Amino acid sequence: MQNPAIIIGSPEMTVLIGPVAVSADVLPPDPVLFAYALGAEGATLRVFARPAVPMLLEMAGADDTSLLVVARRAVERLYGWTAEGMDGDTFHVSHELAAILMRVADAGRSGDALITYRFAKSLELLCETVEALNAGSLVPFAGDGVLSERDTRAIVAARGMVDRQWSEKLTLDWIARACGINRAKLTRGFRDLYGCTISEALAERRLAEAQAKLLTTDLPVSSIGYASGYLNNASFTRAFGRRFGLSPSDFRAIRRAA
Repeated sequence: MQNPAIIIGSPEMTVLIGPVAVSADVLPPDPVLFAYALGAEGATLRVFARPAVPMLLEMAGADDTSLLVVARRAVERLYGWTAEGMDGDTFHVSHELAAILMRVADAGRSGDALITYRFAKSLELLCETVEALNAGSLVPFAGDGVLSERDTRAIVAARGMVDRQWSEKLTLDWIARACGINRAKLTRGFRDLYGCTISEALAERRLAEAQAKLLTTDLPVSSIGYASGYLNNASFTRAFGRRFGLSPSDFRAIRRAA
C-alpha cells in the first residue's frame, strides 16, 4: 500500500494519494480528473472531463489510487488540450508513466522534502500523460479485464490495418496472424473496443472512400466500387444504399446539383 497524502500544490492542482478522506474544499474549481490505479492487470488511467464530486471523493478513499485533480482552465492553458467527451475512458498506463506513478507514491523522504518531491513528480506525470493522450499512444483498457495490455495493443494494431489497408483483401485470420493474436480474442476485443466487427469497420472505411471519390472524381461508379473492394457493381450499390440511403449514382447526382 502506498503512503497516503493530500498535496495542494497550487490553487489549480490537488494530488490525492489514497486512501485518504478529503473534503470538496481542497479541490480546484471545475476540475479534470486523472485517476491512476495499480491492479492485477497493471497500472491503469481513467480520465473524467467533468467528474462528479461525490464520486471523486469516494475514489480518493480507495487503496493504491493516485488522483491528479487539475483545474480545466489550467489544462487547456498549459497544454492546449481538452478532456471533453471523456467520462471514465480507461487506458493501460505505459511502463514509462508507471515508473513516474511509482515515484509519486514513493515515501522515501519525509516532511517538506517529500511533499515537494511528490508534487514535482505529479507535475511530470501530468505532462507526460497529456502528451500521450494527445499523441494517441495510450492503449484503451478492455473493461472486463479479459484482455491483457499485449492483446489490446494487437487489437489497436488491427484497427490500424483496417484504416491503412482497407483496399486490400483482408481476412480475419490474416489480420489475427499479422497482429499476433488469436481469432477469438481479436473478434471479441475489437467489438469491445470499437463497438463494431472488423467486417463492419472495413465496410465503413471502404464506403467512406467511395463516397469521397463519387464527389471528387468523374470515375465510373463501377470503377469506384471495384477500387473500394467490391467485386461487382451490384454488391457495391447494395452496400452503399444501406449506408447512405441512395444508390451511388443518385448520391453523386444530388450532391453535385446542390
